[in-house]
Amino acid sequence: MPELKHSIAYLYFQQTKFDRKTINSLPRPAIRPAEPFKRYEKAEKVLLPRRWDGEERNFWEILQKRRSERRYKHEPVTRTDLALLLWASQGVTAQAGPYYLRTAPSAGALYPIETYLAVESVEGIESGLMHFDVRGFQLERLSDGPVAGDVATAALGQGFLRSASVVFIWSSIFRRNMAKYGHRGLRYIFLDAGHICQNLLLAAEALGLGACPVAAFYDDELNALLGLDGEEESVLYMAGVGVRS
Repeated sequence: MPELKHSIAYLYFQQTKFDRKTINSLPRPAIRPAEPFKRYEKAEKVLLPRRWDGEERNFWEILQKRRSERRYKHEPVTRTDLALLLWASQGVTAQAGPYYLRTAPSAGALYPIETYLAVESVEGIESGLMHFDVRGFQLERLSDGPVAGDVATAALGQGFLRSASVVFIWSSIFRRNMAKYGHRGLRYIFLDAGHICQNLLLAAEALGLGACPVAAFYDDELNALLGLDGEEESVLYMAGVGVRS
């Protein structure tokens, strides 16, 4: 199929391959690095619980039962469950020198992925757009009011997102990774997003919640909703979460 070899994705994949002869001589673009954490200093902070208790479930059972769930009840997710989902997907678990290690792996411990939330129905948290401050383990409010409809519209009109209690939206700050890894770094960025999302999906299953990942959306509409420029930082992936119907 010759048309495959003319696609942008195929050309990128071929041009970022490593081999023993050229790996040390490949040109690497000079990209200024980014700060390791993003914070909205003036935003209202919403603290998340750091301690929780719950029934343990067999990990193999969780893997067996994980499915993409698009039907949710009109019930709120608890604040504690939201904290668990955030910790499972991006929580800090250790510190090694200047690096804050997390539940999901990241190339070079650079963590270029940022987490935003479209909160619709979470106990004790008013609806609106939030940014997850990883180091402070808190939410930073970006806007007030229902946003599920806007998110669903930007996601090619996928109606199930309107009934989600919360939608996780992941972006990338590209230079945070590519300052070190250059052209090949884009591969690692997408891998990072996949690791994070899978952790979220397994945590949702462990909590008895439904979750479904989404990669189909109008990029710049979603970027505009979050106030991202789409160049230095752009949305990559998302997932709806709710009480399983």
